[in-house]
Amino acid sequence: MCRFLAWKGTPRFLDELVLDQEQSLIEQSKNALIGKTTINADGFGLAWYQDHETPCIYKDTHPAWSNANLKQLTRHTRSGLFLAHVRASTGMATSRNNCHPFSVGKWCFMHNGQAGGHAKFRQALDALIPAELYEFRYGATESEAIFLIALGLGLEQDPINAMERAVRMVQKLAQEQGERPYMRFAACWSDGKRLFAARMASDRLAPSLFVKRCEDGHIISSEPLENGCEDWVEIAAGEAIEIRGRGRLVSQAFNTDDQLTSLLNQNMDYSRVGPHNQIRK
Repeated sequence: MCRFLAWKGTPRFLDELVLDQEQSLIEQSKNALIGKTTINADGFGLAWYQDHETPCIYKDTHPAWSNANLKQLTRHTRSGLFLAHVRASTGMATSRNNCHPFSVGKWCFMHNGQAGGHAKFRQALDALIPAELYEFRYGATESEAIFLIALGLGLEQDPINAMERAVRMVQKLAQEQGERPYMRFAACWSDGKRLFAARMASDRLAPSLFVKRCEDGHIISSEPLENGCEDWVEIAAGEAIEIRGRGRLVSQAFNTDDQLTSLLNQNMDYSRVGPHNQIRK
């Protein structure tokens, strides 16, 4: 699996979250405390928004902790909306094109999870990507495919519903042609003005995802960035959130039928996943 974080709020230097926290993203790349994979060394990437509508992307295939350019870049770059990701491959090659975040136009996307047996249905998966978007299929991951499929399903018009539909389609392929776990999904995506995140799984093991409200913005992270987690809220399995405008956080359900069954089997309180457009204080 992978680790990632995102920030939306008052512009701040990227190193404050990527490097300087007790359990910063760099620390998570060496020693993740939550999740299946402790080491996340198969590349990293950053996406940040400043004066242009489109994000600036920086990726490398080396472990994040060993890259001197990353330290310089994050220490001298300030942004009010950025995404950062460290990768642990689930089978695809370690290459720049397979590193997250992925971007098309003003949109960028990063993911932690997998579609089970992806290599068995890669051709069918690629067939779900609209022809007009296939030129942006640079890598070989199911993550990039989910992003491009969602763009074709109307990410611009309905960012959460389009992503949910894309995930559902890829999960269906995994159920028909792949293997268990059919889908594990925790992701962040943005158009430079709004920040979205969602978490779900076809089994009981949805990848971890947390959100923290600060005085000047919100952090979304695969795991809390410091000891003492009382300020961090776990995004529920089957939930999507949107951070918009001046920091208003809206949540809604994000699930498949299998996800609902899984939640019921765990006797989980699905009321945590707020109804459509519920505002969380």
